[in-house]
Amino acid sequence: MSLVVILVFCGLSAGVIGRIKGGSFLLWFAIGFCLPVLGTVAAVLYRYEQDELLRRCPECSAVIPLHDQVCMRCGVNLDWPDEVLQRPARTP
Repeated sequence: MSLVVILVFCGLSAGVIGRIKGGSFLLWFAIGFCLPVLGTVAAVLYRYEQDELLRRCPECSAVIPLHDQVCMRCGVNLDWPDEVLQRPARTP
């Protein structure tokens, strides 16, 4: 019984940290539940989704993350962009 409580709390901690960083709560909860301490450490070390640079697709003008090589909207293969876009600041 105490093991289940520890697993749930590790899952909750990883889920909350992952959600704060912009990820999915359920995904990080599952990772934290299955890998109790490692899941929470991974959530802490994971990058912030809000800090990713963006670029515009030349074919369909979709705004996508800079590290994507293929546009998820139209499927065109992308070269390195001449200009990058900053993600707009979030308002509380």
